[in-house]
Formats: sequence, C-alpha cells, structure tokens
Amino acid sequence: MERVIQDIVIDNKSGKGTGIYSVCSANEFVLRASVNFAKKNNSALLIEATSNQVDQYGGYTGFTPEDFAGYVNRIAKEFDFPQEKLILGGDHLGPNRWQKEDEESAMQKAEVQIRNYVEAGFTKIHLDASMSLGNERTKPNGLLEAETVATRTARLCKVAEQAATEKNIKPVYVIGTDVPAPGGAKETEDDIRITPPEELEETINVTKEKFYQNGLEAAWERVVAVVVQPGVEFSDAKVFDYDKNKAAELVETILRYDGIAFEAHSTDYQKAGNLREMTRDFFAVLKVGPWLTFALREALIALELIERELIPAGSHSNLRGIIDETMSKNPEHWIKHYRGSEREKRIARIYSYSDRIRYYWTNSDVSGAVSKLIGNLSGIEIPLTLLSQFLPNQYGEIRDGKISNDVEEIIFSKIEEVLSIYQYATGGK
Repeated sequence: MERVIQDIVIDNKSGKGTGIYSVCSANEFVLRASVNFAKKNNSALLIEATSNQVDQYGGYTGFTPEDFAGYVNRIAKEFDFPQEKLILGGDHLGPNRWQKEDEESAMQKAEVQIRNYVEAGFTKIHLDASMSLGNERTKPNGLLEAETVATRTARLCKVAEQAATEKNIKPVYVIGTDVPAPGGAKETEDDIRITPPEELEETINVTKEKFYQNGLEAAWERVVAVVVQPGVEFSDAKVFDYDKNKAAELVETILRYDGIAFEAHSTDYQKAGNLREMTRDFFAVLKVGPWLTFALREALIALELIERELIPAGSHSNLRGIIDETMSKNPEHWIKHYRGSEREKRIARIYSYSDRIRYYWTNSDVSGAVSKLIGNLSGIEIPLTLLSQFLPNQYGEIRDGKISNDVEEIIFSKIEEVLSIYQYATGGK
C-alpha cells in the first residue's frame, strides 16, 4: 500500500490536482464512518494515529500501535473493506511525548515508538523531531536548528528502516521542521507564521544530506511530503482560511523537488473551495481530525434533542449534562485551551472548534450516556418531522433513499458530510 501514496504524490506534482485525505482519529464512530464512506466510494483510506494517542505505553487512548492496527483492521473486516485499500499512518512520531526529558532519553523512547509502529504494519510515517528537548534552546523564531532536527530525523528513520526490512515493507516518509501543533493552537492571524521558502529548501536539503550520511539513500527515495505552515489553522472560535497568495512562494519552491509534495496539517473547518485549491497547490495530503469528532458531537446532541421529545424524562440519556459534568470534574484536557467567563468556558467545552470534548468520549459515564441515547432511539422510528427540525441534511438523505431512518446511519451521515468535502477536495467525485 505504500506505493499508493507515492503514485498519488507523483500525480499531484504532475498537475493533476489529486491527493488523499488522512483521517486522524481513534474515535470508533469516526473510524467506522470513514471505512463505510471509503467503501461506498471505492477509494483508498488513510487512517493515522498520532504520537500522543498511540505509543508503546498506550498513549491517551490506551492503544499500543499493534492494538490500534488490530482495532482498525477489525472495523475494516466488519465492513468487508479491501485490505489492499487500507493505509495506516503514524503522525508526529518522534520525541513529542517526552519533550521535558533530555535528548538521549527522549530519543531512545522515540526509537521504540517508531519501531513499534512499523512492526505493527504502519506504512506512512511522519518523522517529527521538530520539538526542543529538555532545556534546549531554540532560534528566535521558536524553531530548532534545521541540522539538529535533520540529524534526529535520520536517526529515527534508520530505526524505521531496520524494522521495515524485517517486515519486508517499504514505508513512505513525511519530514518537516516547521510543524503546526496537533489539534489547532492559534488565537489570531498574527500568531500564524507562514514557513519562509528558504526554510523549506533548507529542511529538504539538510535532511537529504543526513539521510545520505546514514546510508538511507533508498529511504530518501520514499520521502513523499514535507510539512509546512501555509497559513492554515483554527482556534477555539476562529478558522484561518487558506490564502493562495500568501502560500505562493512555498508552492513555487516545492516544484523544484521531484517526488515531494506538501502535507497539510490543521486543515479542519476549511471551506471546500480552499481545500480543493490546496490540493491543486501540491498539498497532496490533507489531514483532518477534530472536524470529524466535531460532526459526531453535532449528531449526538441533535439526537439528544430528539430523544427529549420522544422518551419519558426518567429514561433520558442526559448526554449533554453528563458531558458537561464530566468535563468540569476532569478539566485536564481543556483547561489550558478555554478562557473567559464561566459561561464562555461552558459553551467552549461543548461547541469549540478545538473540540477538546473528543478526549472524553471514551469516559465510562459519557460512553454510557451515548449507548443509552442510541438504545433509546434504536427501538423506535424517529418521526421525519423531528429529523427535519434537528438534522435537516439527514432528513433529506432519508427522503431521497440514500440512508435508512437508523440511528447509526444518521450518525455516519453527519460525519460523512465532512469526509465528502475532503473527497471532493482531493479530486474525488
């Protein structure tokens, strides 16, 4: 499957305007909807786990790379999705989880992480050594020296190649030194620093040099993309849209490098036209994560409003109240992200673009409420008039015979609204 991405990048760089979207989520509803959508469209599906979600210690999801691979493969099998169309990727793999530790300690753990990913069958590897470690100093722009990042990147790649040889696979790699923080982080447009073209050139050239110094010439031929910041971001309440003019110098620069395109992070909530334009500007990989669980939350809360109209009060799931109570009692995943009055924070906890609620869906109280909600609505036929009020797009799909009046199909449909935007943006129908 690694050849699929290389071919997509070659087509993209030849000006065909095609690409691939990357589903960056461990949420079961999102993964199931993504497999369902890809099967309906007969397309390849790239699913990526992020370094803080999945690692040798279980990450915040409790999954090791082997666990996650097994989990995704079981879902694919359930939907009879072709194995040859499924691509597993690892995002931000490197010392990200151990930034407070000294270099050697952090890098040793990163090597184990990389090896475990490759051994588990992940064939798209984002090598991310862009973060400072311990008390390491950065340049005035907040970045490490390109040579430091490239040296560590080559070290990680060497471990990946050793594991790949044992597995008889050939992973493709993504590199980069100006890597946007996972999940969206900026508050104003002035906070966004677009990668200068000279830094892009330095990243590619210095990383290639370090690869060659370490005998990784064959691996370099499988470097398919570089991560840059083209001015695309989102915050708690704002989306910073792609501006073709601001990214023009980056686009001109990447044309000088055969076989290497851009990988775009933090593309969530961009308009469909912006994403399509990005693909045409050689952003061959568009990553999406929070927007998918944002859509899931929209579906579930809309269904709870329907539940309140149909189910006796004593049997309600009380999903909205349980979410708010759980997040208030366990604020570690949102407290640093949401500011303002108590009212503003309450609204942000549920409705923010940052979607910190995604960390709570696996909480036993929250997941129990979701199960109760689905159970309450699964035994009855939801009146079309209520669907028209609270989920109008899904109402339309039911009327058109595209989906059934079934809770799971309704949830999938809401998530697939986002996936369809990315399908269009990457050249699909």
